[in-house]
Amino acid sequence: MKNILFVLLIFMSIPLLGQKVMTMEDAVELGLKNNFNIRIARNTAEIAGNNTGKGTANFLPTLNATGNYSYSNTKQETNSPFSFGNSDTKGFATQLTLNWTLFDGFRMFADRSRYLELAKLGEYQARTTIETNVIQIMQAYFNYVQQQQLLEVAESNLAISESRYEKSKVRNELGGASSTDLLNAQVSLNNDKSEYFNQQLAVSVAKKNLNILLAQEPGTEIIVDNEIEIPEFNYSYEQILETAGKNNNALLSAKQNKSVAENNLSLANSTFYPNLSFNANYGYSDRTVASDSPRFTTEITTLSTDYSVGVNLSFNLFNGLRDNINSQNAKIDAKNAELALMNVENQLAGLVKEKYATLQKRLEVVELEIQNVKAAEQNLSLQQDKYETGTTTSLEFRDAQVNLSRAQTALISARYQARITILELEQIMGMLKVNPD
Repeated sequence: MKNILFVLLIFMSIPLLGQKVMTMEDAVELGLKNNFNIRIARNTAEIAGNNTGKGTANFLPTLNATGNYSYSNTKQETNSPFSFGNSDTKGFATQLTLNWTLFDGFRMFADRSRYLELAKLGEYQARTTIETNVIQIMQAYFNYVQQQQLLEVAESNLAISESRYEKSKVRNELGGASSTDLLNAQVSLNNDKSEYFNQQLAVSVAKKNLNILLAQEPGTEIIVDNEIEIPEFNYSYEQILETAGKNNNALLSAKQNKSVAENNLSLANSTFYPNLSFNANYGYSDRTVASDSPRFTTEITTLSTDYSVGVNLSFNLFNGLRDNINSQNAKIDAKNAELALMNVENQLAGLVKEKYATLQKRLEVVELEIQNVKAAEQNLSLQQDKYETGTTTSLEFRDAQVNLSRAQTALISARYQARITILELEQIMGMLKVNPD
């Protein structure tokens, strides 16, 4: 069985021999370029940036041009000497209209500031989405590494059980081992085979999840590092809290929401001021009448031009207190935005404390599991020697084997959890790379 597994692994690895190992940085870079959610977030932020032009447009006049052309045919039967008789009438007219708001209670200034603040908010919101997806990509990458490592543990455990079963089988045939030992070895082997097959499935699922986040075909083969390295994270609690206070995206978004709410209050208060606008019109028309009446020997043509300029002042005196209500609601919204900011600041302080303490404990767990693996390896080696000489039972051998497998699994899981906690702290501190090269 061991030889068969070895051959299968060699056969499966042949198409991957020339494939480059994907690092975590490679996965993030690929995800930043291809991930659908990230691309949508960037497009949404671009729309918010484009909308800043709406605020600038309020300072500029509007110019509208209209034109029309008409044709009519008239047939008359009358004894009136003033009739045109049968006639064709053609008309053409055009008009230019200029409107320019000179003063609107500072609304145009507040509106421009509002769109600028919304554009910044759009950037922060996009960054939030991008950070979330980058974290998901990193978690999926390290989970894939973790599942590959667990597969190696399952494979090694299966090889040990295979060797134990073959030896028990030979001993039983020679009369040196009981049928109970052989049956126990077979049960252990079958259990380890089941674990191995289940772990193969877990690897396949982890690969699929990573490919989806990278916007690749789910079955795309990926070669990753075999270890989860835990980088140095030499930040004190105070340093983390200070950096997060400057760079944390959730906090920056809350501050930006407060600025938007304050601009909305200025917009609501602009209705209490008068509105002054300038307007100008220019028109041109050309009308031609052709008649078969003997009274008119030529076409009658009428050309006219007209223009006008004016200044319009308007001031709302009363509209059912709607402006007052809108202003009061805008004040409440601004207060709510301030309270939301205070809430985010409070939650951020608690989150930093929680994640910092979590990292310290998980690093301690990693060191403890390293010691457990070393002890379990020594114990299994000792039990193997005793089993070869027949001075230990198969159950004691199996216990040593299971303890090593559990210790290795616990160490892999501890490294994964510690690495993810560092990622979470980096996100809190605003240190994640969210822009593609």
